[in-house]
Amino acid sequence: MIKTDVLVIGSGPAGSSAAKHAALGGADVILIDKKSEIGAPKRCAEGVSKQGLEDLKIEPNQRWITKELDGVRLISPNGTSVWLTSDEIELPEAGYILERKVFDKYMAMDAARAGASIRVKTLAHGMRKDSEAYVVTCEHMGELFEIKANIIIAADGPESRVARWAGLKTATKATNMESGIQFEMVGVEMEKQDVIEFYFGSVAPGGYAWIFPKGDDIANVGLAIIANDTEKSAYQHLKEFVATCPATQNAQAVELNIGGDPVGGMPKKIYGDNILVCGDAAGQVNPLTGGGIISGMKGGMHAGIVAAKAIAEEDFSEKRLNEYDKNVRDDIGDEISKYLKVKDFALSLSDKELDSVAIAFQDIEFEKVSTTELVKNLIKVNPKALLKLGKLI
Repeated sequence: MIKTDVLVIGSGPAGSSAAKHAALGGADVILIDKKSEIGAPKRCAEGVSKQGLEDLKIEPNQRWITKELDGVRLISPNGTSVWLTSDEIELPEAGYILERKVFDKYMAMDAARAGASIRVKTLAHGMRKDSEAYVVTCEHMGELFEIKANIIIAADGPESRVARWAGLKTATKATNMESGIQFEMVGVEMEKQDVIEFYFGSVAPGGYAWIFPKGDDIANVGLAIIANDTEKSAYQHLKEFVATCPATQNAQAVELNIGGDPVGGMPKKIYGDNILVCGDAAGQVNPLTGGGIISGMKGGMHAGIVAAKAIAEEDFSEKRLNEYDKNVRDDIGDEISKYLKVKDFALSLSDKELDSVAIAFQDIEFEKVSTTELVKNLIKVNPKALLKLGKLI
């Protein structure tokens, strides 16, 4: 039996952030992951904002940045483009495309430097309550052992088994779980090499398609769909997109990534006695873009900070750990709720309506790239948006 203050299950960015901050707060921390290589395989389009990294006090490192971005291109079903780049507007919220296989390792290394003990190729098989702690049965290289921890931080991704073992209802409804699929491709011919592209409409029912440049002629090309909204598989939609999109018709895939993305917002309950849930496991994902690196890491940070305080006070009760829920919702809850409303409205528009919005946007001068600015201009060109989104501005 191994004993520790905090056991973090899952070493994605959220889990590593939780382990780092719990260790910085003085707790004994173990971070486990079932994979033999942290960061692989990736399940992500790999985009982050500069402001997000700054909020987390993470210094950009050229080892895990593949491309600095200079804006966004939005493409409607008929091919009408809306360019939001520094040529047209001021960009307060620029960003980077990462190499997740490197970034995730670096975040785990930060946790190790803070004092966390990392165990790779370690699978959590089950969990039971033991007095004022949880005991987790683990397997490493065919050998079973147990870890007893006062606080468990579940960062094991969508449909978290760990949260379910603790009796928390964090599972995402099928209508809010996007099926994501992506090629990393070479030979991609983009009009601008430092702009991320989003394609909307029936190209990806329930979601959107994307091209995220990674330097030279390399890009992540993918899409996310809601399976209930289409009879085709995500793979079929992606193959059709790649074959018809001018940027990818001559490109070739060198990697295939798949994964689920919870875009329904945070569940009502993401904590309990001796347990905190963060990252994708807690729905800490931008519902509009599906991006969850920064929001998940913020969730992990708050989980780690509160866990360390609770350990110092020797109080691991649900009442004590409620501070995590309050802090994380104060930080990212409003944004997630706002993005959820915009996503639901965008998905209610037909291809024809999306085309008309894009055409109308041609005559509008955007002041900056932000959700509020997007909503403001949607309301200008689409009367239906005022009823659905008026309260957001």
